[in-house]
Amino acid sequence: MENSGSFNIRPPKGAKKKRKIVGRGTGSRLQKTSGRGSNGQNSRAGGGVRPGFEGGQMPLYRRIARRGFSNYPFKIVNIVVNLALIEKKYSDGETVNLDTLKAKKIIKKRDTHVKILSQGDFTKKLTFQALKLSALTKEKIEKAGGSVVIPEEVVVTSEEVKE
Repeated sequence: MENSGSFNIRPPKGAKKKRKIVGRGTGSRLQKTSGRGSNGQNSRAGGGVRPGFEGGQMPLYRRIARRGFSNYPFKIVNIVVNLALIEKKYSDGETVNLDTLKAKKIIKKRDTHVKILSQGDFTKKLTFQALKLSALTKEKIEKAGGSVVIPEEVVVTSEEVKE
């Protein structure tokens, strides 16, 4: 009795493979040497070479120099933002800082180092806070009537060091 609604569950084609039986006489495909070739290191039980072995040639991991210090992991990459883009996204009287740049999606949330460059025309009166600026950018901002506020860096005097 065959039910039209039943499912015939079978493994996919090629999932059930016959086990390879080696070294069982000349009638089998894998006779005598069992597919390992005639002689040599790889034909023996436990044979083979260690990873990285190059037949006696000086291996790559020993040829490459392993000296010195790289500052690459500590490299600071500044995200470049041009004045033309700020001109487009901001209106008069607004403040440009890291938070507002992220809010307006000019930079990504993970970006922490931004430098403003002077490419493009700039006419808006904006306040720039705690950002790196090129000299020409600062000039353009002040010419347009804006201002640049850089937080005062802590300067340690020699008298404070003695205390």
